[in-house]
Amino acid sequence: MPKKIGGEIEKMPRKYSKKAQESVETAMHKMKQGELKSGRSGKTVKSKEQAVAIGLSEARKEGAKVPPKKD
Repeated sequence: MPKKIGGEIEKMPRKYSKKAQESVETAMHKMKQGELKSGRSGKTVKSKEQAVAIGLSEARKEGAKVPPKKD
């Protein structure tokens, strides 16, 4: 939780960078257009969760600030 210091709220550091956000937005846009394909099978992605995961994966490959994958 952010702490109050002298009446002002201290900002917490970002978990995800702007680059990661843009990558997820691009993946979501492609998914809505029906152009986003999954990696191995090449099937069209239909769930938003998969689109977000693909966007974050691409951001990691580009070196953006993204928390590590959960196992």
